[in-house]
Amino acid sequence: MKTVPREDANQKNHFEQDICIHIFTVSSAMVGVCLTVIGLVRVVVTLGKADTLADDCLAMDALLFLTSCLLSYWALRSRGLRRMHRLERIADGIFIFAMIGMVAICALITYSIAIPSY
Repeated sequence: MKTVPREDANQKNHFEQDICIHIFTVSSAMVGVCLTVIGLVRVVVTLGKADTLADDCLAMDALLFLTSCLLSYWALRSRGLRRMHRLERIADGIFIFAMIGMVAICALITYSIAIPSY
């Protein structure tokens, strides 16, 4: 049986907490970005420049980022190492999915503004 030195275990635990902190801070910032872009899209729609589903998609994306943020916070507050790892993996997966969604929504916004509707 291989034993892990205490210093290596503490370093790995610190690394895991560092990842959770980054997911937490970036996810919360991305919620703000989504809400800002929703407001900007609504202004464009009001001016009659384009009509798009991007604002609805961004609202769903903001909820995904919020879920990732809350899960990473829960992982940081968790005392059990296994629970922390599980919550961190879930938060990380949701965060990556939300980022991919945001790229797709940006493409949708660009397409909606670039191609005039008749």
